Amino acid sequence: MAPRTAIRFYLNDNLVELDTLEPDRTLLDFLRLDWVLRGTKEGCAEGDCGACTVIVGRISGGVVRYLPANACIILVSMLDGAHVVTVEHLKGADGGLHPVQQAMVDFHGSQCGFCTPGFVMSLYGLWLSNPNPSTSDIEKALQGNLCRCTGYSPIVRAAQAVSNYGSVLEDALNRERETIVANLTALKDGRRVVVAGKGGKTIIPADVDDLAAVLDELPGATIVAGATDVGLWVTKFMREIAPVVIIGHLMGEVSVEDGRIVFGAGVSYARAFETIATHIPQMVELFDRIGGAQVRAMGTIGGNIANGSPIGDAPPPLIALGAEVTLRKRDRRRVVKLEDFFIAYGKQDLEKGEFVESVSVPVPASDELFGVHKVTKRRDEDITATLGAFRVKVVDGLVVAATIAYGGMAGTPKRAKAVEVALVGEAWTLESIEAALGSFDDDFQPLSDWRASADYRMLAAKNLLKRFYFETVDGPSHIVRHEVV
Repeated sequence: MAPRTAIRFYLNDNLVELDTLEPDRTLLDFLRLDWVLRGTKEGCAEGDCGACTVIVGRISGGVVRYLPANACIILVSMLDGAHVVTVEHLKGADGGLHPVQQAMVDFHGSQCGFCTPGFVMSLYGLWLSNPNPSTSDIEKALQGNLCRCTGYSPIVRAAQAVSNYGSVLEDALNRERETIVANLTALKDGRRVVVAGKGGKTIIPADVDDLAAVLDELPGATIVAGATDVGLWVTKFMREIAPVVIIGHLMGEVSVEDGRIVFGAGVSYARAFETIATHIPQMVELFDRIGGAQVRAMGTIGGNIANGSPIGDAPPPLIALGAEVTLRKRDRRRVVKLEDFFIAYGKQDLEKGEFVESVSVPVPASDELFGVHKVTKRRDEDITATLGAFRVKVVDGLVVAATIAYGGMAGTPKRAKAVEVALVGEAWTLESIEAALGSFDDDFQPLSDWRASADYRMLAAKNLLKRFYFETVDGPSHIVRHEVV
């Protein structure tokens, strides 16, 4: 079947077809410059402030699910087959203000107004899925939206009152849901998409086998899943990224069998959350602090691993759990322990043309102690300074097994093997923990940067192990806590 040569998606009520497209064209620029939809603002241009928030709908299980997204770092090519909704599309049943907008007006949720469209869209996405949210639901939904003026309380009160202004069942996206499903279904033709621009070409593989074929032909291509990293390469570093291979629509399966969870590499944090909450609840608070809702909707488990960042949030706990990654090149697959995948800063055990296909994660046993701790400068939507993950098995008061991994302490996510050796065979006591702390110097020589000094990182890493011990003794055996510098 010949490739399709145009990107197709719906923007509000309009079918968009693009047979020419620059590989680095962001949705924000497309909206503001090409369509003059300027309610979507540029604030940070790095997916941090939420002023550019839109909602993106895709078919999942026969229904359309809408999630918030940062238009500033999404590439237009990622939207093939999707429905993009901007603030201009919102309106009430009578054609006036939408219930979210009216609540924001009545509860004084806007002052300077620059960030307001982004807040409205985040609250709109929340309202569609949860018409009567709790305060914690609202705060979680707004993690990725920053405001300098209001202090947030008026916005939270507005969010609590939205359903007083109208029924979610009467919202246009719900009343027209069958039509939207039909429209998006009609866009799915199962073909590879190849679109050219002056800056190079963009390829959207038809399926995973086609992805393997594309990367065999173009082993140096930039692979884009959620663009939470690549988007910054474009907006902050002005990097040339062509040719681009879009994979966010692939490898989205999750399965649980024989005590292991297998995540397709394209599974987003939002998609993985329910499975994590059910089978590894110790990681729930960590997942809630990975970026904001917009980043969790787009960022993927596989992407967080493949980019090899030493401060990625998912790798340390997955290493502590003994996760493995399946790597694929053409029809050949190989399985690698996650801890061995990271070789050095910026270097992973990944051949040219090879890609991460899935991640297999053992569920911690009922007789194992497991916990995760993340240290940041602020609680929400912040990059890790130090992150520790701990899995310990204690039998008759003695440590018989220990796997401890840290992020932010080395050039890669890394196990604390010397600390593990110092603990195994010893009593699970504070005295043993204190005695093992000296082994951190054998495992890590952290760097100083604007997030934390080397001395602070080392002290924090040691204290996280002590905190893990105290919580296993005095609190629940399955724990996760967050710390703020």
